Formats: sequence, structure tokens, C-alpha cells
Amino acid sequence: IIIMEYRNQVLIALYIMTLLTGLPANLLALYTFGTKVRTKPAPVDILLLNLTISDLIFLCFLPFKIIEAFNNMVWTIPYFLCPLSGFIYYSTIYISILFLTAVSVERYLGVAFPIKYKINRKPSYAVVTSVIFWVLAASHCSIVYIVQYQLPWNNTQNNSHCYDNFNPEQLKILLPVRLELFVVLFCVPFLITLFSYINFVRIILCLPNIRRKRKQRAISLALSTLIIFIVCFSPYNISHVVGFVQGTSPKWRVDALVLSTINASLDPVIFYFSSSAVQKNCKHFLKRVLTKIRDLIPCKSLCP
Repeated sequence: IIIMEYRNQVLIALYIMTLLTGLPANLLALYTFGTKVRTKPAPVDILLLNLTISDLIFLCFLPFKIIEAFNNMVWTIPYFLCPLSGFIYYSTIYISILFLTAVSVERYLGVAFPIKYKINRKPSYAVVTSVIFWVLAASHCSIVYIVQYQLPWNNTQNNSHCYDNFNPEQLKILLPVRLELFVVLFCVPFLITLFSYINFVRIILCLPNIRRKRKQRAISLALSTLIIFIVCFSPYNISHVVGFVQGTSPKWRVDALVLSTINASLDPVIFYFSSSAVQKNCKHFLKRVLTKIRDLIPCKSLCP
């Protein structure tokens, strides 16, 4: 019981930290990319806008997880929100992976084939790619929803709890699906991202006319993306492989899934290094906040 209470406290702290940092940062990114897409759309801005929307959808459902943790993992909210929040939770993991990969490819093509890419770069390609990514991630994750909540042999549903309590018959379907998720929606995108950023950084560092600041941004972008993959996405997806080999879900799978939550507060780091407009708006926002704070300090000192 003590361990469970400690775990719930860690969950609450992690969820609240993600919400408080991720929500304002993603709203700022939404404003920035939304403005750019309306005025002068570029493929990378469209991709980053979709990544921002994915994070915001996830953050909108995160309070349900916070309430659940506060109630010692008892689901007191209307039960239809349980499968819906789970579907959003899983889908946004793979949507984020796909869009982070697309951004890495866009960056690589921009420096490896600058002239050819500039000629053929069209916003419509990014729009089509975005639609494919949303459908691909949602369709794969909908299998989990169907197996857990719709199939006739599911007699394990307990409306007081919201978690993946799969029976052996369900696992026969889910474990191969999870392995496919690991290969198709994690392993392949990760290898593509790794290839793209290694070559992106290598080319940038070899160009003599590139400023040192831009080279540092390129390295920071690559490192921050790889850190997100390793810290946020790797443990959860590795649990797919372990579960397939063992024939059951590993006990640490839930804890690995929690790490993916941090992604929503780390993605804005990618936005910052990917877009000068985000950097500009971020600096402007911080400047306004500091100005407000300075204006309030004299008032407080004079107040009785």
C-alpha cells in the first residue's frame, strides 16, 4: 500500500509538471505555427503544427489521469472517458514519433539536396503526409480499443478501474499487434530519424559558410529529438517486444508508459530549435512576463 501511494504521488507530480509546462509552451507554438501556416506555409511548419495539435489533445485528456491518480487509481469519471482517454494516450505517442521523424527527414533533405528540395518543396505534400500519419496511428491504436472494450469475450471490464487488464484470449491478438507497433511505428521511424540527423549534423558542420550559432542549433535539435526517442518512447515500445517474448505484459510496462507523458513538455524544445519564429515569440513572451513582474514588485513593496 505504501509503495502504491508513493507511486501515485510520483504520477501526480509528473502529470501536473507536464501539464503546467507543456500547455503554455504548446499554446505558444500553436499560435506561432498557426500564424505562419496562414500567411506563408512551409512543410516543416505544417508538420510542427500537427505535432503541436497532437500534444494539446493529449494535454486536454491528462487531467483525467491526474484525477485517477488522486483517487488511488479508482476511475470516478464517466466510464466512456476511460477508453477514449486510453485511445488518445496511445495514439498521440505514435503520432508524435511519426511527426518527429518527418521533421528530421525534412531537415536532412534541406541540407543534403538544397536546390532540388527547394524546387519540389510543396505545402500540399506535408498536408497529405500529416493526414496519412493521423490515420496510420489512429487505425493501429484502435485495435487496442476494439480488443479491450468491444470484443464479446471481454468479461474483465471493471467500471471502477481504467487499466489494461487483458485476458489470455485478448493477449493472443494484442501481443503480435504490439510487436508490429514496435517495428513499424517505432523502430523504423527511429532508424530514419537517426540516419537523418546524423547526416544533417555532419553536413552542417562541414559547411564553412554556416554560422556557429546555426551549427549549435542543428546539434541541439538532433540531440533533443534523440533524447525524446530514448527517454520517452523507447521503454514503452521495448515492453512490446518483452511482452511478445514472455507471452504476457511485463509488470513495468505501466511505468514505461508514464515516461511517454513527458513528451508533451519536451516537444516544445524541438519547436524552439526548429523555428526562428518560435524563438522570437518565446523571447517576446518571456520579456512581457518579466516586465509584468517588475511592475508588480514596487506595488507590493508600497502596499501595507
